[in-house]
Amino acid sequence: MFDAVILASGGINHTHPMKCHVTYFNYLLVRITNLSSLLSSATIKCPKRFVLFTQTLSAQTQTTMAQTSKQKPLLPWKTRFSISFLSTLTDYARRSNGTVNRRLMDFLDRKAQANPTPVNAVSTIDVTVDPSRSLWFRLFTPDRDANAALLPVIVFFHGGGFAFLSPDSFAYDAVCRRFCRRFHAVVVSVNYRLTPEHRYPCQYEDGEAVLRFLDENRQVLPENADLSKCFLVGDSAGGNLAHHVAVRVVKLGLREIRVIGLVSIQPWFGGQERTAAEVKFEGAPLVSMERTDWLWKAFLPEGSDRDHPAVNVSGPNSQDLSGLDYPDTLVFVAGFDPLQDWQRRYYDWLRKSGKNAQLIHYPTMIHAFYIFPELPESSHLLSEVKDFITKTISRT
Repeated sequence: MFDAVILASGGINHTHPMKCHVTYFNYLLVRITNLSSLLSSATIKCPKRFVLFTQTLSAQTQTTMAQTSKQKPLLPWKTRFSISFLSTLTDYARRSNGTVNRRLMDFLDRKAQANPTPVNAVSTIDVTVDPSRSLWFRLFTPDRDANAALLPVIVFFHGGGFAFLSPDSFAYDAVCRRFCRRFHAVVVSVNYRLTPEHRYPCQYEDGEAVLRFLDENRQVLPENADLSKCFLVGDSAGGNLAHHVAVRVVKLGLREIRVIGLVSIQPWFGGQERTAAEVKFEGAPLVSMERTDWLWKAFLPEGSDRDHPAVNVSGPNSQDLSGLDYPDTLVFVAGFDPLQDWQRRYYDWLRKSGKNAQLIHYPTMIHAFYIFPELPESSHLLSEVKDFITKTISRT
């Protein structure tokens, strides 16, 4: 969910990918050296169980996990380092009064600048939709396919618990570059408003507004971008957002855009109930119950609980999808993700609603694993998405 403030994702040096990790860690060392001045100027309560650069598991959680499962995810040291750092960073950034320390997040969330000159066959520009609410998107165009007949359009919503990150965060810039190259597609990465400054339904409104903007301003896209072959893609909170935007757009009806597919990468859903996976993996990095509870409270309207339809999409207050032309959907689930039970319920709910849905399970992976290109499963996931896009287009 906090899928990458400054992860070792290969996004720092696009021209020389073998040097990117050295650049990243040099950058981190400088930031960490200066971090104390920021922390000393802010009132921050750090939970005792979170230790920088170590597994963020309490003794009680370690005992519980040992009793329920002897298996642990085997991850490279760079991945473990990044996950531990990011978990601790977001714990520091979340204040007890329900606000986010934006100064701290901005300090450590290094940005990637848009570059209209192709780098590794991908060019990028930023397009403003509504300056009054800082609504914009980053447009990724595959240079080598500039003269191709038609290119599908991917509208991407980043993760971060609705509270963190943006399209110009290095890791998400790198992810969308990978999408653009691997899928031979035009990618639109949406900068939506964040909580707790902007609560529900601002994020869904922003997502819908970008789709409306594209529908009415076809000229901002490359000439060979095919809006009749549009896919919504989101990871974690972005997967939640993609679902709700899909429902809104299907109900709305657009002139040029036709959403034919949805890719939901470990979507962030929940509810009042504590599922078996949430209990089993409580204390896991990134998406422990303590973290997700805080973020849901920051997102939802005052007085709402986690059975709100924005959170528990398949629960007692869920919308009826049976009469909607909901797009074909691909859902990714991981075996060490505390959110996996909610993701499976989402998939089952789509199937019971008569929708075409497919689920792919990575039993040894964690939440947000696809962000890390050093993991073989990350590349495999992209191959699965490419296959889904190809097959979906062939059926239209």
